[in-house]
This record gives sequence, C-alpha cells and structure tokens, in this order.
Amino acid sequence: MDKRSGRIVSTAYGKGRRHDFHLFKHSRVRFMTQTQVLVDTGYRGLQKLHANTLMPEKRSKKQPLTRQDKKENRRISAQRVPCENLIGLIKRFKIIAHRYRNRRKRFLLRGNIIAAIHKLELKSGEL
Repeated sequence: MDKRSGRIVSTAYGKGRRHDFHLFKHSRVRFMTQTQVLVDTGYRGLQKLHANTLMPEKRSKKQPLTRQDKKENRRISAQRVPCENLIGLIKRFKIIAHRYRNRRKRFLLRGNIIAAIHKLELKSGEL
C-alpha cells in the first residue's frame, strides 16, 4: 500500500496457507533501495534482502524487550495502522478470510476487483 495515496500497489496470492515471507519471495515483488518498507514480524529475513526495512523487535523468554525497543515497536506499529486497516477492509469481502470454494482460476481476478473497488472508494472520497 502506498502510504501517501492509500492505494494498493501490489497484490500477491498463493495456493493454500502460506507464510507471509514465503509468499513474498515467490511473488517476485522487489523494492527500490530507497523505498522504506514497514512490515510485521511475519517477514523475518526481509532485512537481509532489503536493507531499508522497518520491522518490530521480537522478545524471547531469555531476552525481554528494553524500553527503547518497546518505544520503537510502538512507533512502527502506529505507522502500519493504515495498512492493517486496509487488510481488514479486504477481509470484509470474505474472499481471504475464509476458505475459497470457487474456481481457483478466477481468484486473482476477484482479488484485483476488490483492489479496484478500494481505489474507487478512495476517488469518491476526494470529490
């Protein structure tokens, strides 16, 4: 999602349940080096592929987070709110939230139609 415009920049889908980072690697989506990427902890390993990545720190049983880490995680999470809201909007269509029981051939088309509906809602809000 583009932070300034609120538009969906890219969509990628996988067959069945896939881990976020696994889906990303197979989607062939790449970022320019100056693009800052905000991701959640499901994308562990993206920092090795793209240096300009912001990801919250994870705590472990042996190493709790410091106050500075918690503060930084809160800042990153606050920036991710519009993206998480967009994911919630897409899940309201139930195509991603539940098992898809129609032809797989048309799944990508329907996902892109949902993205187009979101784009139209953005345009109607500007008028």
